[in-house]
Amino acid sequence: MPRRRLPVLAAALGALALALTACSGGSTSGSAEQGDDLGLVSGGTLTVATEGTYRPFSFHDESGALTGFDVEIAEAVADKLGLEVRFQETQWDAIFAGLDAGRFDVIANQVSINPERQEKYLFSSPYTVSRGVVVTAEDDSSISSFADLSGKTTAQSLTSNWYELATESGAQVEAVEGWAQAVALLQQGRVDATVNDQLTYLDYEKTNSPTGLKIAVETEDTSESAFATTQDKQALADAIDTALEELRADGTLAQISEKYFGADVTK
Repeated sequence: MPRRRLPVLAAALGALALALTACSGGSTSGSAEQGDDLGLVSGGTLTVATEGTYRPFSFHDESGALTGFDVEIAEAVADKLGLEVRFQETQWDAIFAGLDAGRFDVIANQVSINPERQEKYLFSSPYTVSRGVVVTAEDDSSISSFADLSGKTTAQSLTSNWYELATESGAQVEAVEGWAQAVALLQQGRVDATVNDQLTYLDYEKTNSPTGLKIAVETEDTSESAFATTQDKQALADAIDTALEELRADGTLAQISEKYFGADVTK
């Protein structure tokens, strides 16, 4: 009789071993379950949409690898959540349609928070805070407020919000195609100032210093950028918020910001 029970016992032990093996799949099955709880496109993986052509936020370095401020923030968040990260490079004009279609979990591409977007999407807590700035030659002391732009000449793209701010302040505007042309005119002394985004200036200063330029004035209003996801992913938005809070507390956000901007633009 005992011998006849051995195969049964062996089978039972084998089944138990298989069950234990399945349970001990540890990080892989745990990550997949966590992914299911967060409503991820692919279990255990945070799928992130980004342009890949938007320096310094999302671009390819000399080796061809995808990198940038937003890319590193997304990687740090995924690591905090115990998830792999996969980037899907998508043109800006199609990026929200891709999110709506469920092609990825979040967008990380300097998506600014505004009322129109908040009606349709969930946003994490901000990981970028920026202001509008008036940039002048560093030896120019004639501009210390927006009111001082009255009668001055600024270089602006005619389709930007900064054009409106400059004209509302009384400036005469020299039309340019973008930041590079505005800076060239400013450094040549052909205009008095340019109004633009603080991050654009900080990136330029970090990359090209010394530039002979300075921030003369900052707006009081700020622009905040965050991860954007769909309304049905509240659990994911909450998890990202927790991760960002931890990354802020341990200094990771500030460290990544200093790398790209020479300043902490995350708060």
